[in-house]
Amino acid sequence: MRKVIIRNGTVVTATDTFKADILIENEKVTAISFSISEKADKEIDASGCYVFPGGIDAHTHLDLPFMGTSSSDDFESGTRAALFGGTTTIIDFAFQSHGKSLKEGLSEWHQKARGKALCDYAFHLAVVDFNDRTKTEIRELIEKEGVTSFKTFMAYKGALMIDDRQMIGLMNEVKKWGGLVTVHAENGDLADSLIQMNREQGNKAPKYHALSRPEIVEAEATGRAIDIAFAGKHPLYVVHMTCEGALNRVKEATKRDQRVLVETCVQYLLLDDSLYDRPGFEGAKWVMSPPLRKPKDQQALWKGIEQGLVHVVATDHCPFCMNQKEMGMDDFSKIPNGAPGIENRMELMYSEGVEKGRLSLNKFVEINSSNPAKIFGLYPRKGTIAVGSDADLFILDPRIEHTFTKETQNMNCDYSSYEGWKVKGKIKSVLLRGVIAIENGKSQLEKGFGQYLKRNKFKIF
Repeated sequence: MRKVIIRNGTVVTATDTFKADILIENEKVTAISFSISEKADKEIDASGCYVFPGGIDAHTHLDLPFMGTSSSDDFESGTRAALFGGTTTIIDFAFQSHGKSLKEGLSEWHQKARGKALCDYAFHLAVVDFNDRTKTEIRELIEKEGVTSFKTFMAYKGALMIDDRQMIGLMNEVKKWGGLVTVHAENGDLADSLIQMNREQGNKAPKYHALSRPEIVEAEATGRAIDIAFAGKHPLYVVHMTCEGALNRVKEATKRDQRVLVETCVQYLLLDDSLYDRPGFEGAKWVMSPPLRKPKDQQALWKGIEQGLVHVVATDHCPFCMNQKEMGMDDFSKIPNGAPGIENRMELMYSEGVEKGRLSLNKFVEINSSNPAKIFGLYPRKGTIAVGSDADLFILDPRIEHTFTKETQNMNCDYSSYEGWKVKGKIKSVLLRGVIAIENGKSQLEKGFGQYLKRNKFKIF
């Protein structure tokens, strides 16, 4: 049995910060103590460094067919990049296809990931065609397959969008068996009408993507989803929230004692819509849905984290190289939506959050690791450092400064969303289930090391 000891580090969880040694045996944390005297096969000196639970990215899209192409990271390159960035578990989205079953969609994504993934992974299931046959699959997916969260789209009409009646039916069935419905909240009809209007007026540049999806598109849909959930006493998780208007709908819900789980993404905390005004076609790099917003929205989201209204920070990692983005060179509505970020999240949130006083160390762990683990049925196996938990850890040296560039990233994309961004704090080592995954800037794992995680039923925490 291989033993690993991490010595002299400052251990950080969502509730505690303390100096300790950590003993790891057979993939698990087996002891946490001020000083562990026994010997190990591998010892790591974490003096002057923080030891954090591995990050959990609850929103990724690897090898996703979308808008006539596919995201440029597959499960091998994407999960390797995740590990370099301190993320040891991802929850990707398996998609149902129109006319096909949910199980067929799940099977397709298992095939994409099996034998490729380097980090551990689970799946949400995106439901694009809810009907009587689909309804009968929900119980088995939750109880046997460990897929306990289901995504609905209120946008992308004709492709992914379902109507309110279908969403109500899905919420009813998912709640019955202990699952959770998540929602992409944009008013699809309103967005489509604005897209059509801009195209007819000859507005084809990337910035019109954002102008066709203004704040009200997201705020209206967020409020509607919240009201639908309230009417049926359903739990609700809103993915990739971007704006003050949507967050205000969440605040209003608290007045009637409704709790809404909210995810934002690192790009919405740090980047704004001025990027769409870059010369030429460069703004296409940040074409995503919902789009980047104003600085006032960033401030609202940071405050939302502080106030406990925003629970999770993810990435919505869905990269496309520039030759793929150029499909929309002459029409913004044909630019594949998405951007890279799976590798950058943890260092950015430490540098921009902890180092700049926006986050405590414990809140950093809560929003990036513990909360996604609790919400999505992985806690306490994942998301914390505790005896009996998986030894998913990363060691970060807060003294090291470095700069993000496309040349130094491991994501399979020919640009960085954060090109030239200087960060303070660098990840030195990453362990996945007690095995060294990243050390000295090099990947130590073979593809296929990642395990599929069946998740527990949803519980309010």
